[in-house]
Amino acid sequence: MGIRSLGTRLAVPLIAAAVVLAGCAGDDTDTSTGAAAQLGTTNDINPRDVSELRDGGNLRLALSSLPETWNVLHTDADGEVGSLLRPQMPRAFRTDAAGNLSVDTNYFTSIELTDTEPQRVTYTINPDAVWSDGTPITWEDLRSQAQALNGSNPAYLIRMNFGFDRVEKVERGVDDRQAVITFKEHWADWKGQFAGEGFLFPKTVTETPEAFNESLRDGITLTAGPFTLQSVDRALQRIVLARNPKWWGDTPKLDTMTFSVLADDAMLPALQNNEIDAIGLATRDDMKIAQNTPGVAIRRAPGASWSHVTFNGAPGSILEDARVRVAISKAIDRQGIATALQNGLVENPTPLGNHVYVQGQVGYQDNSLPFDPDAAARELDELGWTLNGDVREKDGRKLVIRDVMYNSDTWVQMAQIMQQNLARIGVQLLIETKPGQGLFTDVIRPGNFDMAHWVWSSDVFALKNLPQVYRYDPDDLQGNYGRIGSQEINDLIDRALAELDPQQAIDLANEIDRKLWEIGFSLPLTQSAGNVAVRADLANYGATGLASYDYTKIGFLK
Repeated sequence: MGIRSLGTRLAVPLIAAAVVLAGCAGDDTDTSTGAAAQLGTTNDINPRDVSELRDGGNLRLALSSLPETWNVLHTDADGEVGSLLRPQMPRAFRTDAAGNLSVDTNYFTSIELTDTEPQRVTYTINPDAVWSDGTPITWEDLRSQAQALNGSNPAYLIRMNFGFDRVEKVERGVDDRQAVITFKEHWADWKGQFAGEGFLFPKTVTETPEAFNESLRDGITLTAGPFTLQSVDRALQRIVLARNPKWWGDTPKLDTMTFSVLADDAMLPALQNNEIDAIGLATRDDMKIAQNTPGVAIRRAPGASWSHVTFNGAPGSILEDARVRVAISKAIDRQGIATALQNGLVENPTPLGNHVYVQGQVGYQDNSLPFDPDAAARELDELGWTLNGDVREKDGRKLVIRDVMYNSDTWVQMAQIMQQNLARIGVQLLIETKPGQGLFTDVIRPGNFDMAHWVWSSDVFALKNLPQVYRYDPDDLQGNYGRIGSQEINDLIDRALAELDPQQAIDLANEIDRKLWEIGFSLPLTQSAGNVAVRADLANYGATGLASYDYTKIGFLK
């Protein structure tokens, strides 16, 4: 899952981060901006030929906090670090607006599935590709990363394994510029191992647990993209990327990209004051303000990310019992939340009905539970949670739920709707807001919540997210912060990941999704509206949908 730095905190390949999403509609003022692009078909980035762009310029974007680590493969990585790495680090494939893949020839001249029994993939590295110190990118970088992520050494604090737990070996090919990966078990999402959110890092970052866990805490050293890190100013809370002098591809039009840490309520004023160039639009009011700001354009394409509620099912948690989680899920009016939050921001607000795929993506189907508060109340009665005044009790314990989220008005508005829904069935919801800095390292990952909100952000490689978030292994939680699962789901995940037939893999993924609803794993809420306010003269940037950016082509019109 990926993240954009547009004032909305998203997530890395299903990694997590707090987010400000679409807010409540305050009136019926027309906020239409024309037809929005459709996920899986088109996007809205003001496409222009580079000949129309001026040379130079600084693209100014917002962050909600400085990264805990620049190693997006590490469990402490927050969702925003991906937006910092995409202009700097190698990835194997590019995607277009329809989700079609093509090899990123800046880094690899070819990537081929050369055998299926055993599965074998051959990566041929572009002979011009070098790290920012001038050293060549070689097969050893791929081998070292595969070894770090395969799960055999728990000292590597990985957030997901990208299928490298199924890799038998990575060998040198015809020369140092070719890597041959041989699998011991099939891996369906093999194209995503060094793509999507799977950036390739130099072996200096991955060859030891110490380097992997600690070397990128304060910044990044070796890069291999059109931009590289120029400075991190912790006093000013500002990060600057500049053109990479060792870059061998097309020269970027921009000189620099500047990321400034801003509070949620400071982002839109910064856009109005011409201090930043793009933000995600969080509310209907934000949309109206942005539309009325001179020199600002609205670009729209649904995003491959979604808001959700994660339940804490750890032993001793108030929501340990799957039947209680399911009852809670049925009592929350997801359509009401979608309508309140996205009316005026999308054409037809609807809740997301799938844990694996988003609407518009191949494989999506609605497998969700119905909104049925009466059934929820009956089920809690049957479980022995009886009303005592306004709140249910069982064995002297009140059914009071701590709901934790990033400190944003919009998240609070969403929680308040759920608070009202749950009060109807005798469940008390306590709203707890937290700052973005340390939210995952100090609160979410340790499990200091009963319910929690953030955004999962995915990409076209949806299957790789299954083991990261939905597999349950108490000794290797990865992104399963709610500590919920079953052996049946684990087995289905293994089957899906081993299925090289795309349609059969999709069918298995939807079977997994139905099981997740049945155990109250988490509650998908709304897909990202994908509305972005940008400088009108900014080209090849905006609402990308499923597409990846070409950072050499982003720039300002002449």
